[in-house]
Amino acid sequence: MSDSWLDRIPSQERQRIRERLRSPAEYERLREKVKGPEDLEREMERNELLAELKFAMESEPKLAEALRAQVQEDIRLNGLPSVLHSLHLSSALTLALTKGDFAISVEPDAETHVDQLVLVPEGKVREAVPVSQKFSEQYLGQFKKAA
Repeated sequence: MSDSWLDRIPSQERQRIRERLRSPAEYERLREKVKGPEDLEREMERNELLAELKFAMESEPKLAEALRAQVQEDIRLNGLPSVLHSLHLSSALTLALTKGDFAISVEPDAETHVDQLVLVPEGKVREAVPVSQKFSEQYLGQFKKAA
């Protein structure tokens, strides 16, 4: 009754699987995927804070406007490349963001599926541009203190 799925496949295939699973590269790759309890706790806390921020921005327009003004001020002081994560922006997108024609939202990243703050320009260009990690953490910290 202790038949495992390895017992049901051909011996050559079993040997190949065992070798692959024993390789240091495969072990290291699998080790990187594992998250510790501290990592999971930080990730859950960040996700909870982003969810609260998204709800607050949707339910309190004044908060969303204040955050938008803060982002606009940071763009003016520090420049667009330091505030945003993306380096390749079209001229129309850059113009809209520097003029302040954007909305702030919380959306998942296309590749990692992790929630993040993004700027969504108003008008024809509907591309969401992620805010850099540094400024995103700064805005979340300010929201956490205020809440």
